[in-house]
Amino acid sequence: MTYPPRPGGWLDQPAGGWQEPAGPPVYLDPASGQPVTFPGLAPYSPPPDYAYLPYQAPVMVPSRRTNGMSIAAMVVSIVGLLSSPCWGVPGIAIGLVGAILGHVGYRQTKERDESGGGMAIAGIAIGWIAVLIGLVIIAIYVFFFLALRNAVNQYPYPTPTYS
Repeated sequence: MTYPPRPGGWLDQPAGGWQEPAGPPVYLDPASGQPVTFPGLAPYSPPPDYAYLPYQAPVMVPSRRTNGMSIAAMVVSIVGLLSSPCWGVPGIAIGLVGAILGHVGYRQTKERDESGGGMAIAGIAIGWIAVLIGLVIIAIYVFFFLALRNAVNQYPYPTPTYS
């Protein structure tokens, strides 16, 4: 961000070369700090200093509250996604809870004008992905169980002979 130039700078001076100051320079007494006047010289007053305003204290802008249901939805959905490979059932149950929390949290963010809508959407998406992965894992386990059972049933066993 740029600020406009201060008035009275070199851009405001008329063209034409060197400009003499408005009066003689001011000499200050080193002991008292008061201006010293010399006989025969007119007193000199410097032009007013157009100082910038001092820095203001930072102001904390109140922000919107984050919906707790949205945070819970995202956390529970991530836990459901991580637990999906464990036989699939925990991933389905926890992911379903996370997706439902996400739907409730998203509705609450709209009704209460709270932040956290993105976390609610993430909770919904991750929750349903956890449910889908859990179902795929269960389908894989069932397929391998049935294939193993079929292979065992097709295996020719020798008949025992008792003598």
